[in-house]
Amino acid sequence: MFELALDPMTWGLLCLVALAAGFIDAVAGGGGMLTVPALLTAGLPPHLTLGTNKLAASFGSITASITYYKKQLFNPKFWAASVLATAIGSILGTLLVDKLSIDFLNKLLPIIIICVACYSLFGSLSPTESHTLPAKNNALRVKQWLQGLCLGFFDGLAGPGTGTFWTASNSLLYKMSLLLNCGLARSMNFVSNFISLITFVALGHVNFILGVTMGIFLMFGAWLGAHSAIKFGSKLIKPLFNTIVIILAGKLIVEAYLT
Repeated sequence: MFELALDPMTWGLLCLVALAAGFIDAVAGGGGMLTVPALLTAGLPPHLTLGTNKLAASFGSITASITYYKKQLFNPKFWAASVLATAIGSILGTLLVDKLSIDFLNKLLPIIIICVACYSLFGSLSPTESHTLPAKNNALRVKQWLQGLCLGFFDGLAGPGTGTFWTASNSLLYKMSLLLNCGLARSMNFVSNFISLITFVALGHVNFILGVTMGIFLMFGAWLGAHSAIKFGSKLIKPLFNTIVIILAGKLIVEAYLT
């Protein structure tokens, strides 16, 4: 079994990576840009990497989303269309990735991660501090469905950077505070993580012991991150978001093209 192939030091390093990724994901999104390369480097094949990462990520994303919900920064009823669209998109994306070859995924995943990181550098987060939800109308419903289907599909297909895309697209589509933005992004990230995880389990692409171990560390990191974001607001989120993207982009470019 694969669990026996990992030495204790590698296992410990993956747990530390998961702790950092949980904090990153809860605050600014993009934690998967750290855990997926780490799992691939540890020797997991791409399909197993994506499935195991979904299990670990679900621990972190549910912790962060519950925290935002308790602080009244996420309204499930208001965003019901986003939840349903994201779930559908996630299933479709996961079913497609199962059909892709290992060699193709080995070449595709680093490129996706680098593109997400570079895209994030040029985006801007919402400057408003108003904790008011967008007006309910037909245009809002269309935005919710298109955004949910696209980002849910991307999360099922690849995953890394989905939280980043949620944060950035929320700023473009909805006029609301950065904390409401983060509450929506982290909650939708949990929906796509969990639905994709169920699909990966059915397809047999999950290492449960490693996923649960990393998930526990991710959960603690996400708890720290969500509370830090709520306490410090945009003063923490904006610089951390940009700094994380720059560091991860540089790291992945070096690993993908220069080693």
